[in-house]
Amino acid sequence: MTEWEGVFPLWKDVGMTSHDCVSKARKLFRMKRIGHTGTLDPEVSGVLPLCLGRATRIVEYLQELPKTYEAEMTIGYATDTEDATGAVVERVEAVDLTEADIRAAAGRFVGEIEQTPPMYSAVKVDGKRLYELARAGLEVERKSRVVTIHSIDVTEIRRDGPFYKVAMTVVCSKGTYIRTLCADLGRSLGYPAVMSALVRTGSGPIRREQCLTLAEAARLAGEERLGEALLPIGEALSFLPRGDVSEAAVVPALQGRKLYAKAVRSASEPADDLAVYRLYGGERLIGLYRKDADEDMFVPLKLFT
Repeated sequence: MTEWEGVFPLWKDVGMTSHDCVSKARKLFRMKRIGHTGTLDPEVSGVLPLCLGRATRIVEYLQELPKTYEAEMTIGYATDTEDATGAVVERVEAVDLTEADIRAAAGRFVGEIEQTPPMYSAVKVDGKRLYELARAGLEVERKSRVVTIHSIDVTEIRRDGPFYKVAMTVVCSKGTYIRTLCADLGRSLGYPAVMSALVRTGSGPIRREQCLTLAEAARLAGEERLGEALLPIGEALSFLPRGDVSEAAVVPALQGRKLYAKAVRSASEPADDLAVYRLYGGERLIGLYRKDADEDMFVPLKLFT
């Protein structure tokens, strides 16, 4: 049996939980060691990278990366879930705004902002998921959290009867609730608002156009081409700087030993004094090393040999 290794850039269909996706992928690849890099709500489709085999060791790096979403916000009513699936709790007769008002408000949400997780979310309070409490008719106090909105690109604003529909592309940090962003944005304009549609189009370096559905991957499996669905570990980590180990230092590197900085040729400077590098011996990924500027050494973090 083939022991697959790499990142499967899955396009998650609507109606599936992230756990469902992992379960089906385990059957498809006939292996248990699979992990996902960030949950998506069942009603949301989009990019959900799955790590297979030794690639599960890079989940911690991938899940911390910014996510890209295409969202639609409807200004004019609010629901208890902050999206279109919930019960309406507030509605106005008409919305009186200009496009300039909406664009200016969106711009004010770029940067670090505070969000309060919605009651219909998987956040735990005293051991209970918030959505479990919400379904029981309870509402509890939630701690706000700081998230980062890297950019909001408003791509379309149009009238929809008495309301407005606003399409936007949002790049944000892990843990950001787009539906809460929509609700807060509407509130800043003086109106109730909901997230009426959402698609995740990017997760770190993995984009929509690279992804396959489970059905497409199953078709490749039937043609004995399933390996074509996987991104190599090094490629999935392309956001990290690459270092090439000198021929004399390859063996020590494979043994997980510290390497002198002069034994590594890097094409880019680290973003900080403790940057993580992908180290290669030729075209072979050796592992992830941390560059310690104080010691002028590369220190091993994870080996893939």
